[in-house]
Amino acid sequence: MSLLSFPCTYMRGGTSRALIFNEDDLPKDRAQWDEIFLSALGSPDTYGRQLNGMGGGISSLSKVAILKPSSRDDADVDYTFAQVSVTEKKVDYKGNCGNISSAVGPYAVFKKWVLPSSSEAHVRIYNTNTQKVTHAYFPVKNGEVVFTGDLEIPGVSGTGAPIRLEFQDPGGATTGKLLPTHKTRDILKLSNGKSLEVSMIDAANACVFLKASDLGLRGDESTAELDQPELLKSFESIRLEASVAMGIAASIDEAKKSIAIPYLGLVAPRYSPDMDFSLRVIASGQPHKALPLTVSLCAAVTAKLPGSLIHETLENKNLDEVRIGMPSGVLTLNAKVEERNSQYVALSGSFYRTARILFEGRVFV
Repeated sequence: MSLLSFPCTYMRGGTSRALIFNEDDLPKDRAQWDEIFLSALGSPDTYGRQLNGMGGGISSLSKVAILKPSSRDDADVDYTFAQVSVTEKKVDYKGNCGNISSAVGPYAVFKKWVLPSSSEAHVRIYNTNTQKVTHAYFPVKNGEVVFTGDLEIPGVSGTGAPIRLEFQDPGGATTGKLLPTHKTRDILKLSNGKSLEVSMIDAANACVFLKASDLGLRGDESTAELDQPELLKSFESIRLEASVAMGIAASIDEAKKSIAIPYLGLVAPRYSPDMDFSLRVIASGQPHKALPLTVSLCAAVTAKLPGSLIHETLENKNLDEVRIGMPSGVLTLNAKVEERNSQYVALSGSFYRTARILFEGRVFV
C-alpha cells in the first residue's frame, strides 16, 4: 500500500507553528480533512507529546492553516484555521488564530499569489472562520519576503522582520456581536451553584474574562502553576457555561464540541510598571505559554469598554496602546473603540509579529 502524503509548508507565525496547506491540494470533501490533520500532527496522543506527528504537544504548536487565492474584492487570500486537539480526536474550526495570521501574508508572497510593487507588501486576508478581514504589511526585496530583521517578540528567541497586522472591524467574530449579552459585565452562574463576575466579549475571537483573584489566584502565575488538574477542570467548567451564555452553544454538551472557543482569560492588576494589566489565558484546555493574539486583541478592546473587568483593573483608563503582561513578557497592542448611538463599536486592532518558513515538502498521513 502506497503512503498517503500531501504538499505542505511548515511555518512559524508569532508564537505559534502550523502546517500550511494549499486548499487545492486537499480533498474537495472537507469531511476528510479532520483525519488528515489529526494524523499529520500526531493526534490524539494520550501522552500529550504528538511524537507520531508534526505537533509539539501544546495547543500553540498543534495548528493548521488552509489557504487559497481569494475571489473576493476585499481580499487576496482566503484563510481557514483549524485548531487540532493534542489529546482528543477533535479539530475545531470555530475561531481564528492571530499568530498564524502573521504567516499568511508572507506565504502568499512566497507562493507568488501576491506580487508586491514596492518595498512593503500589503496582503488582505479573509478569515473564513470568522468572516473577518485582516491586512498584513511586511518588508520585501526584489519581490521576495524579508524574514530577517530586528524585531524581538516575547516568547520567540531571536529577531525577525516586523509584520504589522490590522484586524478590520473585529467585533462579533464568533457571535456576530461585540457584546453577546449586551453587557460589558455579567454574573455567570456555574453548575456547582456558585456565581462569578465575568466580561464576555467577542472581538477577533470570543472570550470570557474573569478576575484571577475570584478563583484564589494571584494573576502572575506561571503556566506550570496553572497546569493543575483541579484548576483546569474549574476553568473548563467556566468556559462551557460562558459558551452557552454567549449564545455560541445551545447546551453544555454542544459547548464541549469546541475545544477552544470561547477562550478563558484570567485578569489581574499589573505587577510591573511596564504593563497595564496581567492576563493568563487557557487555550484548548491548556495554560498558554504566551498569549493567543486574537485573545490579546479582544483583551485590548475590552480594556476600552467602561464597566468591563479589564477596564476596571486599569490605573490609567484612557490608554491609546495597551500593554498586556503574560508568562513570556509584555505584548503591546492598539485597539480603536467608539461609542455610537449608545453602543460600542470595535473599529480595528493592530499589533506586530514575526514569522519564518521552516520547511516545505510533503507531510505523510
